[in-house]
Amino acid sequence: MMDSLDELSHGLANLSMFPFFDMAHYVTSVMALREQPGALEVSRVSPLACWFSSMLYCFGGAVLSGIMLAEPPVAPLSNSTSVLLASLVWYLVFYCPLDLVYGCAALLPLRLVLSGMKEVTRTWKVLGGVTQAHSKYKDGLLVMIAIGWARGAGGGLLSNFEELVRGVWKPETNELLKMSYPTKVTLIGAVLFALQQTRYLPLHTHHLMLIYTTFTVVNKTRMMLTGSATSPFAPIESVLHKTLFAGFSPYAALTAGPTNNCAASAPTHTSAAGAPTKEPLEPPANGASSGSLQAKNTSAKKSD
Repeated sequence: MMDSLDELSHGLANLSMFPFFDMAHYVTSVMALREQPGALEVSRVSPLACWFSSMLYCFGGAVLSGIMLAEPPVAPLSNSTSVLLASLVWYLVFYCPLDLVYGCAALLPLRLVLSGMKEVTRTWKVLGGVTQAHSKYKDGLLVMIAIGWARGAGGGLLSNFEELVRGVWKPETNELLKMSYPTKVTLIGAVLFALQQTRYLPLHTHHLMLIYTTFTVVNKTRMMLTGSATSPFAPIESVLHKTLFAGFSPYAALTAGPTNNCAASAPTHTSAAGAPTKEPLEPPANGASSGSLQAKNTSAKKSD
């Protein structure tokens, strides 16, 4: 049993991503762009902006990690074969006659396969970013985590810039403010691979690749089959947030004070059922207002 798992992990480590796994990554990325609100309209009005957004979806991780490592951000576009393949996928997904490519790729069985293959490429991207940072910063654990995270989830981290290319500006959708599941699982992978590279996690690289890839593929398949967008890390996040970051705020009483004081100022009475009820404040009686009017009229007659 262990020998078969070891052979499987070695086979995964030696698996080539080009062209099939890379193509699956391009297809799912461009489909995700097409399903964004207003993306179809942009593709008809400005194909160049749509193409540029697609390239950010496909190569955003390599671009962001290159910027962080002070490397040319256009270096990922120097691979003409990959750029041409991604551009071909972009054209077929957006402009294929009768929407045949998108319609076929959107079928659940095929989309499950494509999404699983994309998760395999996520493992390679995260590991590639961590090893690249490790080659330059031997003891830079945080640097390795940051570069691995950027390489694996760069498309999501650059989402605000990509939306700006399409004429949309939604700063409240920043991935750092509200992380999506892919961003979270990529961050966890970056932490694990960084710990493994620095020998804090006693695992071989190919074994960790198999464990991480199996987790991401199985969990992504489960989420797609059940139609659930809930992160599996939600219970842990809730416990950690309540324990570490949900302390007492000294401003809570100030924000809740005025409404409570106004509500408490009304007199309370006991109803027939015995439950206390609050009596609304009554306006001044009609007699008082009519008396004031009569006083004004008499004073006006005296002045005449």
